[in-house]
Amino acid sequence: MAHLNIKSEYVNLTKRLNLFPQGAPASELLFKILSILFHGREAELIAKLPIKPFTVVKAARIWKMEESDARKKLEEFASRALLIDVQYNDETFYNLPPPMAGFFEFSLMRVRGDIDQKLLSELFYQYLNVEEDFIKALFVDGETQLGRAFIHEPVLTNENALHVLDYERASEVIKNASFRGISMCYCRHKMQHMGLACDAPMNICMTFGSTAKSLVKHGFARKVDVKKGIDLLQLAYEKDLVQFGENVQRRVSFICNCCGCCCEALIAQRRFGFANPVHTTNFIPEITAEQCNGCGKCVDVCPVEAMTLVSANVPGKPKQKKACLNEKVCLGCGLCVRKCNHQAIRMVSRRARIITPVDSKHRIVMMAIERGKLQNLIFDNQAFLSHRMMAAILGAILKLPPVKQIIASQQLKSRYLEKLISSKA
Repeated sequence: MAHLNIKSEYVNLTKRLNLFPQGAPASELLFKILSILFHGREAELIAKLPIKPFTVVKAARIWKMEESDARKKLEEFASRALLIDVQYNDETFYNLPPPMAGFFEFSLMRVRGDIDQKLLSELFYQYLNVEEDFIKALFVDGETQLGRAFIHEPVLTNENALHVLDYERASEVIKNASFRGISMCYCRHKMQHMGLACDAPMNICMTFGSTAKSLVKHGFARKVDVKKGIDLLQLAYEKDLVQFGENVQRRVSFICNCCGCCCEALIAQRRFGFANPVHTTNFIPEITAEQCNGCGKCVDVCPVEAMTLVSANVPGKPKQKKACLNEKVCLGCGLCVRKCNHQAIRMVSRRARIITPVDSKHRIVMMAIERGKLQNLIFDNQAFLSHRMMAAILGAILKLPPVKQIIASQQLKSRYLEKLISSKA
């Protein structure tokens, strides 16, 4: 009977999560996770919220309750990092973040006693690391992905530096952010509860801007200045961690300092590298075979197993090895260059530059189009029958054959898509 109760209570919340491009495929594990994070009627209330940021007034109208009661509910959700609250023109806007990067991670970004974090970690591990549906939906579906790798700045030469734009440098993101927060690494915290964590620094993951302000306000992050942020980035470089951040040029909301053993993104890159689950940097390692002695340090440090050792084919030395790169898997992070003591590896520009969305709105719209969910962004309040009907109509249009789709959706794209991208929400 409990089995049926869990499903019936959280099925609408799961549907709501999956309206957004970064959803969460339904499963028994997901329902158990949601039952820990959302208590009782909370799931029903959250399921009715629109996709784009909303005010207390809108939530009260959707929930059919007094504004004072709606405000208390919203503040309670924000205090547990289930919602993000942002100040805009002296008014508070709330937003339900996706599971990742979002409230899944926030739940383990500090030690807390109001939820069973060990049980939650075990469920996350099964849902993300054993089952494949969630990771495939997050990192493999579509061409525009959630995150991208940053270049390991200490290995940049003067020549390389001429081709690196500011948004491709983690240091510039830190310096230019309007607000900076540091939190516990969700991935390593989860693996710690599983007994699988490495010894990489735990409190080193970074959030920026309005997301950081909300997390700091509610105790899920601590505020830091530019100097502290750069110091932590330097520590990450020294510990051979990869910088994985939001796949945008402007107003990056997070940069994680990732290890290959714990990080969900890097694990996905190893498992599904052929599908490019993580956008690479604009650089690729180039190996000078004559200088490589086959020591294997580049192989050991590579977080996605892009480097291997193969026979050097040296006459009279059958055991001599040399490094070999799998370009299809390589992130272009540059850690291998740092570890090579023989100057056998250098970073060179990729033949074609990687396209990075301008900002989060641009990225979300691109992801929605590729995943067939654009209609949910335009008609974003599924609590209203009119929105559900219009979303269904637009969804049907976007599933037409390409030629008919162009004819049917041309006006929709010109009138609505431009408005969607340019709106503050």
